[in-house]
Amino acid sequence: MQARIENPAEILPEALPPVLGLVKAIGRAGLPETTLELVGLRVSQINGCTFCVDGHVRNARKAGESDERLFAVSAWHDAPYFTDAERAALALAEHSTRLSDRFDPVPDAIWDEAARHFSEKELAGLVLAIGLTNLFNRINVTTKQPPGKTW
Repeated sequence: MQARIENPAEILPEALPPVLGLVKAIGRAGLPETTLELVGLRVSQINGCTFCVDGHVRNARKAGESDERLFAVSAWHDAPYFTDAERAALALAEHSTRLSDRFDPVPDAIWDEAARHFSEKELAGLVLAIGLTNLFNRINVTTKQPPGKTW
């Protein structure tokens, strides 16, 4: 795949510091790194972002994630490898990403299950991580960024 243009953050470097600030804030929310990577991977799978799928798999492996769990993320509903908290995070990620698929995109039951497993600060980090991954996916899919570049 050939990129249509360089990464927009390279063309407009002043856009990068605020985004990196958001990444750092998400990192301070107290969520397990593996949960964030699994969520980022699932969101990126839904959006078809090869660049981000590749990056989240690489980051998850560095964080100690097993291939078995990584291979099962797209079928997490039926896979026995995920904790209840991870399932709640993945469900919230799917619902928050597929906003136009249903009348009530993020039903109370999905939110309440996530809130049962995560503090308010962790939920804030999770919601921001999902939104930021969706932003990255839209940028990378639109500009056809190829996988394999370092983050």
